[in-house]
Amino acid sequence: MNDDALIDRLLDVIEHDIVPKTAEGVSHGNKLFGAAILRKNDRSLVLAETNNEIENPLWHGEIHALKRFYEMPREKRPDTRDCIFLATHEPCSLCLSAITWTGFDNFFYLFSHEDSRDSFAIPHDLKILKEVFTLDPGGYNAENAYWKSYSIRKLVRILPEADRARLEARITKIYARYDALSAEYQDRKIENDIPLN
Repeated sequence: MNDDALIDRLLDVIEHDIVPKTAEGVSHGNKLFGAAILRKNDRSLVLAETNNEIENPLWHGEIHALKRFYEMPREKRPDTRDCIFLATHEPCSLCLSAITWTGFDNFFYLFSHEDSRDSFAIPHDLKILKEVFTLDPGGYNAENAYWKSYSIRKLVRILPEADRARLEARITKIYARYDALSAEYQDRKIENDIPLN
C-alpha cells in the first residue's frame, strides 16, 4: 500500500467531512471519534459520521456510521466489499467486531489506541482489550481472514521523502484540530452520562 493519492483523499475526508461533524458532536458532549465510508472505485464519499454516545453509548463513531449506512435505501447502498472504511481513531473491540460483522474487508485509521489513551485521555480501548480479551496494545490480528487494517501514519512513513513530509504536515494540522476537540471534550465530559467517559 504505497498510494499517496489515497492517503490524501482519506485525510481530505477526515478534515472536511468528519471533523465538522465531530466538532458539532463534541459541543454536545460526545467523544471525538468519527468514521466514513468511501467507494473503492472512485473514492467518493458514501457518508461520514461521528460519535453519538449522548444518544446511545453504543453509537461510537464507527458504529454510528454503520447505523447510518444501513439506514440508506438498499438500492443506494454499495456493497461493503466495494467500500473503504475510514476511522479517525483505531477501532475499539466493539467497532472491530462491527466492521467484521458488516463485511468490510479493510479499514484505515489515523490515530492509534495509544494516541487515544495518551494524547486524548480516553484509555478505554486499551483497557477493554486487556481486561476482557487479555490483549496487549497491538495484540489483535491486524490482517486476518475478514479484513486488513492500515495505519495511515505507518503508510505515510514508507512513502518517498517529499510525499512523506507533505502528508506529515497535513497530519500535524489535523492532529492540532483533534487536540483542541479533545480539550473541549475533557472540559465538558462531566456534564454527560456516558458510562465510560
